Amino acid sequence: MNIGLIGKGALGTFLLEKINVDQLIPGCRITAIIDEREHAHIDLARIAHDYECVPFDSMDAFLDSTIDLVVECANIDVVRKYGEAILKRKSLLLISIGAFSDVVLKERMEKIALEKGHQIYLPSGAIGGLDIIKAANFAGALDHVTLTTRKPAHSLTSVQLEEEQVIFQGSAKEAIHKFPKNANVAIALSLAGLGIEKTNVTIIADPYSKKNVHHIHASGSFGDYEGTIMNNPSPENPKTSYVTGLSILATLKNVHEPIKIG
Repeated sequence: MNIGLIGKGALGTFLLEKINVDQLIPGCRITAIIDEREHAHIDLARIAHDYECVPFDSMDAFLDSTIDLVVECANIDVVRKYGEAILKRKSLLLISIGAFSDVVLKERMEKIALEKGHQIYLPSGAIGGLDIIKAANFAGALDHVTLTTRKPAHSLTSVQLEEEQVIFQGSAKEAIHKFPKNANVAIALSLAGLGIEKTNVTIIADPYSKKNVHHIHASGSFGDYEGTIMNNPSPENPKTSYVTGLSILATLKNVHEPIKIG
């Protein structure tokens, strides 16, 4: 499987290391990487050289290459701009799941994927338990879902805090608009469950926390579910949990696995 990568930041570099250098997924390689921004061309060429892939500054040329799947590790704006065009020609793995807070965009991309026979892969990212939420919701047995996220204060605000502070309470839809780089997990949870309007989110900035902590509470006629994950932040980008990159690798490995768990 040839992969085309959008994004050369901490997450993109992590994938290049694990896939192209460590060869963690047999038969899988990142063969193309794109960044259309003019000021990024020199850095893009260096990265492409270091990891033995082809750099592109044109989306059309990128999609015309021999890639089988596009992995987006950039931002919500990139998904809004290119998501539909990509799906007309390739399958797509999204890490900026917050783009799907725009229900109209989600429905358009879903329609294109169905028409073209392509797939949209959404890794679980920094949380777990989505299979339980999805199963309960499918059966109409899910009534309430709450996500409480606690992160190191410096990853959420430039204000120096002396004690923990709740900086957001509201719906998942509101959370992703106010914290587009920190609330993708809220949208993933929403898509598995009750939707962006009915999924409740609290975000806490904690000056003493060294981990990204996500706590899910769900209830309904299926029973009750409580799940907490305490993620180590990515060393290169504290706004992202280390496990996020691992979940992308697991999703890629699962694409061609004969047995799929969950």
